[in-house]
Amino acid sequence: QVQLVESGGGLVQPGGSLRLSCAASGRTFSSYAMGWFRQAPGKEREFVAAISQRSYNTDYADCVKGRFTIARDNAKNTVYLQMNSLKPEDTAIYYCAADQLSVRTNAVDYWGQGTQVTVSS
Repeated sequence: QVQLVESGGGLVQPGGSLRLSCAASGRTFSSYAMGWFRQAPGKEREFVAAISQRSYNTDYADCVKGRFTIARDNAKNTVYLQMNSLKPEDTAIYYCAADQLSVRTNAVDYWGQGTQVTVSS
C-alpha cells in the first residue's frame, strides 16, 4: 500500500511559478514510476508528466513541455513538479500518481487526494 500526499498548490498570477510536491509513504517508493495528472472543471483528468523509477526517463504532455519539470528524490520518497510560465489554462486540481509499470494513462495503482492550482490575475 502506498499513500500519496500532495502539497504546494495555490493561487498564482499568469507567468508565475509554483512547485508541487508529493510525499509517498512506504519503503518501496523507488520501485514505482511517478507522475502528475490534472483535472480542470468540466474536463476529464489528463496526463501532465511522468518520471521513471530511477529518473532515467521523463515524459510530458505537449501543453506543458518547456514550462514544467518533473523530478524525484528517492531518498526522501518525494516527487516534484516545477511549474513555470503558468497560464490560466493550467488551472486545475493536480493529482500525484504511482504505478509499478507506467503512469502514462489513468490506469495507475495509486492516486493522491489532489491539490488545487489556480492561475489568475
